[in-house]
Amino acid sequence: MNYIKTVDAVGHVLCHDMTQIIVGEYKDARFRKGHVVREEDIPILLSMGKEQLYVWEQREGMLHENDAAVRLATLCGEENFLWSDVKEGKIELRAACDGLFLVDSARLRAVNNQEQLMIATRHGNTAVKQGDKLAGTRIIPLVIEETALAEAEAMVGTAPLLKLCPFVRKTAAIVTTGGEVKSGRIQDTFTPVVVKKLQAYGIAVIAHCYSGDGVDNVADCIAQMRETGADMIICTGGMSVDPDDNTPGGITKSGAKVVTYGAPVLPGAMFCLGYFADNTPVMGLPGCVMYAGATIFDLVLPKIAADVKIAREDVTGLGEGGLCLGCDVCHYPICPFGKATL
Repeated sequence: MNYIKTVDAVGHVLCHDMTQIIVGEYKDARFRKGHVVREEDIPILLSMGKEQLYVWEQREGMLHENDAAVRLATLCGEENFLWSDVKEGKIELRAACDGLFLVDSARLRAVNNQEQLMIATRHGNTAVKQGDKLAGTRIIPLVIEETALAEAEAMVGTAPLLKLCPFVRKTAAIVTTGGEVKSGRIQDTFTPVVVKKLQAYGIAVIAHCYSGDGVDNVADCIAQMRETGADMIICTGGMSVDPDDNTPGGITKSGAKVVTYGAPVLPGAMFCLGYFADNTPVMGLPGCVMYAGATIFDLVLPKIAADVKIAREDVTGLGEGGLCLGCDVCHYPICPFGKATL
């Protein structure tokens, strides 16, 4: 730091907050740490009794916190993100659209392992709304050696640390299995639940088929739903190990390549997911989706809606955090369900 006369401070950067007090009216930082002093600031600073100031001594190879924050935000990404203005060395990123927020956790930890800089985010694999706060960046000190930022940039490479994938799958077809439902002996209370969950992502149900029992009937009904051009196909019921529960077999016979039958998630262990050759997803939902507040369906649906293909290891990775606590009042997604701890 340099200690200089206030009248000579134009163009220099303040090293600490400058508080102004007007009795009965105002008491706050009139100028924040990192503020670049302007000509019009001089009379105000003098009126505050500041005839000398501590300012940053600019040296080659050093970055001010505002410039460093911009470079850190650039590592996060720009597509589908809204950046705030730089304020006190910080930049916030918000969602420019509804979508699935993804974090490259390993590379983010590597950046945060660098001393004197930080990037904080909300959990990845999270469905977000336009305007939601997603991340914040800053360095810890007022200034930092440029080599520290260069090292972080080299470590990250060209791919952004964060992504926001818009929800692009907008239509669904539902296959309701079970002869007792098709015959009308039991009311279909499953479909309304699924429809409501889909609506939360802007997904419309454009076709619905009652297959009854039997592997062939389920497969035939799935084939009919594929002809509608729906962006996804959802089969409800018939997912347990009873002899007449034929949904997994019907999904396989329909020509889909099954990614997983079973998931380390409760509720939702009997979940089934497959993809057709054109990448259209087909899901088999267990009965718990009908009555539980949050299930495996809530964890995978945002990825399906954002057209982020799900691999088996994505499903098996849900085990840590995949136990719903069954709270009396469900607060999902503001809860630990589906979120692995570090």
